[in-house]
Amino acid sequence: MSFGRSSREGFEYVSPNPLPDRTSPSRVQQLTYTAPNVLEWHDAADPQLGSDSAALVRPRAVATCDLDAIIISGASPFPPPFPLGHECVAEVVDVGDGVTSLRPGQLVSVPFQISCGECEPCRRGRTGNCSGVAFMSTYGFGPAVEQWGGFLSDLVCVPYADHTLVPLPAGLEPAAVASASDNISDAWRSVGPTLAEEPGASVLVVGGAGPGSIGLYAAALAVALGAESVTYVDSDPDRRETAAAVGAEPIADPPQRLGPFPITVDSSADPEGLALALRSTAPDGVCTSTAIYFGEPPPLPLLEMYTKGITFKTGRAHVREAMPRVLELAATGALQPERITTRVVPWAEAADALVERDWTKLVIER
Repeated sequence: MSFGRSSREGFEYVSPNPLPDRTSPSRVQQLTYTAPNVLEWHDAADPQLGSDSAALVRPRAVATCDLDAIIISGASPFPPPFPLGHECVAEVVDVGDGVTSLRPGQLVSVPFQISCGECEPCRRGRTGNCSGVAFMSTYGFGPAVEQWGGFLSDLVCVPYADHTLVPLPAGLEPAAVASASDNISDAWRSVGPTLAEEPGASVLVVGGAGPGSIGLYAAALAVALGAESVTYVDSDPDRRETAAAVGAEPIADPPQRLGPFPITVDSSADPEGLALALRSTAPDGVCTSTAIYFGEPPPLPLLEMYTKGITFKTGRAHVREAMPRVLELAATGALQPERITTRVVPWAEAADALVERDWTKLVIER
C-alpha cells in the first residue's frame, strides 16, 4: 500500500494515518459480524467519493451502541453477514469539490443515519427519516448496510458531508464523545426538549436495556440540563454506581410507581420497566421510550395514560439534530460522557472485546 498527500485550496495536509494510493485498486478492512458471537476482519473495496458533496473519513474512535450487544449475540432481526460500527469520531481524509465547510485533517462526529439535509423531513429536523435516501439508511446495521458499511473500517464514505458531519469542538477527546453519533443523542432527545419546555423539572430514568448506556446518558444529560432531581432505576449495581457518579439518585428495587415525575424515560427494554415509567409520569407529563421491544409488544396502562393526559413518545432518534447540542454540553464540561465508558481498547483488540461483552460502553481507538 502506498501513501499520498491531499491538498485543497492552499491547505496541505499529510495524514499521520495515510490513505491508500487511489491510482491503483486497493482494499480496506472492516470488522464483520458473520454469525452469533463471531466477528471477522474482511477485505472490502476501497470507498470512493462518488460525488462532489461527499467526504472520505477514517474512524479514529468507535463506540458500541447498546444495540451492538444484541446484534453480536444473534438476538436482533438483522441476519449476518454485515459490517459493524455505527458510532464514531473520524478524521476527514478527502472531500469532494462541492464540500465547503470541511478540510482534510479535521475531526468530526459522524451520525449513524444517512441524511441529505435538503428534503422536507431533514428541513424539519427529522433526519432519521430522510426521504432523499432509502428508508433506514444507516452505518453498521439495517437494510442498507451493504451500501454504507460500518465504522469499524479503515475508510468510510459520507455523502452530503457539509450537512452530515459535525466538527468536533476543540479540546474534546475522540474517545469521550464517540457515542454522540447515536446513544448520547438518543438520550438527549428523551430529556432535552422536555426540560427546555419545563426547566428544572424532576426526571425519572428507568435503565437497563442491553449494556445500558442510553439510560445512563439520559440521567447525566438531565443533570447537565438543570433538572431539579434525577432518579435512576436499575437492578445492576455497577450502573447504579455510575448513575450516582453523574449526579442521579439510584434505586435498585422500586415500588410499582414513583413520583409523579413530569418527565420520565424508559430505557429498560423490559415491560415492567416501561410500565413503571408510564405509571410514574405526572398528569400532562411526557414519557419517552428509547428502548426497542422485539417480538410481542408490551402491554400499556392506556386508561391511566388517558385519564392523566400523558404524552408517550417512542421511535428512532433523529440524531443529526441533537449532535451539536450534545457536543456543546461536552465542550463546556457540563456533560462528561467518558464517565459512562467502561473500557477503551486498541483497534486490534476490537473483535475480542466486542464478543466478551463485559462493558456498558466500549470504545475502540485507532
